[in-house]
Amino acid sequence: MFATYLIGLREGLEATLVVSILVAFLVKSQRKDRLIQVWVGVALAVALSVLFGWMLTYTTTTLLADYKDRELFEAITSLAAVVFVTWMIFWMRKAARSIAGELRTKMTDALAVGSIAVAVMAFLAVVREGLETALIFYSAVQGVETDGGPLYALIGGVATAIVIGILLYGTAVRINLGKFFTWTGALLILVAAGILKYAVHDFQESGVLPGLNTLAFDISGTLDPGSWYGSLLAGMFNITPAPTVLETIAWVAYGIPVLAIFLKPAKRVAKPAAAAKTKTDTDAETKTETPTSATTPQA
Repeated sequence: MFATYLIGLREGLEATLVVSILVAFLVKSQRKDRLIQVWVGVALAVALSVLFGWMLTYTTTTLLADYKDRELFEAITSLAAVVFVTWMIFWMRKAARSIAGELRTKMTDALAVGSIAVAVMAFLAVVREGLETALIFYSAVQGVETDGGPLYALIGGVATAIVIGILLYGTAVRINLGKFFTWTGALLILVAAGILKYAVHDFQESGVLPGLNTLAFDISGTLDPGSWYGSLLAGMFNITPAPTVLETIAWVAYGIPVLAIFLKPAKRVAKPAAAAKTKTDTDAETKTETPTSATTPQA
């Protein structure tokens, strides 16, 4: 449940920030008449995301009757979820500073076209987050027998994100979004490592990969799967007491290097303004010295 809450919180806050940027731009531009089109686009994006999630579940439970076919489908969707999580985390870290400007530019272009373009622009800005959420959630809860707890946790995460977005937009509340996305990104990488491990297990169950009965280790006597900490590790990061060799290799080969790359401090580049100031100061010093040396011969 904590893993799905984290997914809802992270993806929900990204979508909420996108919507708040669009709304704030329209309000400041005195174009409140276009807000209805934004909300229509957002509503359509949410509806499509829910439909996509339902289709994934329906495919597994109804359309695929053969056990191995279901396992293969779940493995492929889990693998796709890992790709999307990884791409989303690194893309957000790179584009966080420029996303607001890009959204304003796109909205300006959409306003020039018409109301339908505004709705389409809002739809496209939100639907990516929604489809990612549905795919990641579906992959994160594979193999979990539950009464709906993970779904409620996902909804709770999205609701929390909406509340945070409203507070950021309408009040003086401020949070360090850089640290927020760093910490949640690191946790999601570990969640993605667990999803990848589950994908490998499904590939083994379907017969695509060998080694289903070749265990890397068995610590069932130490890590009780029924304990609260065993359930937490299994639910969050898919750490189980008796994984196969390929599952363990996949988890380590993805989780450790990707986490190290993500947490590696970015190289600081000299700001253009600072560089320009240095150049200006140098030119000023040169101009100051030149007349002095030039007046010496005249004397």
